[in-house]
Amino acid sequence: MSLRHRSVEKAVVAAVLAIQVIFLHLVDSITGFTVETTKTKALHRMSGLLASSSSSPLDDELSRWAAGAGYGGILSSKPAGSSGWASFRRVELEDPSAPTLFVKSSSKPAATMFEGEFLGLRAMYECSSHWGGGSGEGLRIPQVFHCADIPGGRGSVLVMEYLKLGGRSDDRALGRAVARMHLAPPKASAGNPTEAFGFALDNTIGDTPQPNRWTKGRAGTDEWIEFYRDLRIGHQLNLAGDSYCSQLWEDKIAPRLGLLFEGTDVRPSLLHGDLWSGNIATADGLPTIYDPATYWGHHEAEWGMSWCASFSASFWDGYRSLIPEDEGFLDRKPLYDAYHQLNHYNLFGGGYLGAARGCLESVARKIDVRSDR
Repeated sequence: MSLRHRSVEKAVVAAVLAIQVIFLHLVDSITGFTVETTKTKALHRMSGLLASSSSSPLDDELSRWAAGAGYGGILSSKPAGSSGWASFRRVELEDPSAPTLFVKSSSKPAATMFEGEFLGLRAMYECSSHWGGGSGEGLRIPQVFHCADIPGGRGSVLVMEYLKLGGRSDDRALGRAVARMHLAPPKASAGNPTEAFGFALDNTIGDTPQPNRWTKGRAGTDEWIEFYRDLRIGHQLNLAGDSYCSQLWEDKIAPRLGLLFEGTDVRPSLLHGDLWSGNIATADGLPTIYDPATYWGHHEAEWGMSWCASFSASFWDGYRSLIPEDEGFLDRKPLYDAYHQLNHYNLFGGGYLGAARGCLESVARKIDVRSDR
């Protein structure tokens, strides 16, 4: 039974109860017989039914969107879990041709909570569909349909395609699918018409703000070095406030960062941005990745979380079959690890600071070796 039909049924029952209350009032006034207990019970039941028949602001927003999209009303809406910052629902629509929906809602505005994920998933869907998303060659990315504030300051909502997730299976297929996303050309339909590094808006990496100011168009290695220097490591170091790491970066690494990229032609690739094991699964027999911190960057930067992703030899075999390892990759790897280690320190504290220091010290040593050549 649809939400609309249930509301009608409750309204009919409430009307019957209202008639019952009126009748009891008449009995009371005509006979003087006290029926207060019965009236009170009827009033309480009627009040409860009327309250439960009124839809929530989230229901109203979903109904407005579904009707505007031509899907009719909401057939069912069931809780599907929650996180520390959002609640999830699985929603079925009246139109049998409509997709099943996965709905996230939050008490915070869409600009804070969902716009980055909305645009990130849309770009990932486009770059994976570039290779034929249903052919088994690309990632299975959910389509996103709607992102908005709920009227009246009642929070925000993100509506996307529901995927039935399963565990990781074919790591080689995952590697090839991620490589295909990295190889997809920057273009307007993927949110990058000028072939720049950055993203259409600032988003978050975990709960940490992630600035994504665009570089100039048709960007290359020099623009990437500046972007990563200032908006990735420099930004995290400002948040961390660790004098040792900041001084090491400013004195030994940042002024000579170009040495790590000699002979490397860096071009914008769409990155998931937070690729660890908790954001990887399968859906419909295909690899899928989700909960992104998306931006356009050097494809090697994707592996800054590989220490927490359990990528097998089969994964790397699949990935390298399409994107061979560039010279100097292992020298740059601790640079990309440092961003995520610093972010984990800014989120959780503890031993991540020592790991970040180790990464930056490794980068400094590798630059020293290159400067002595």
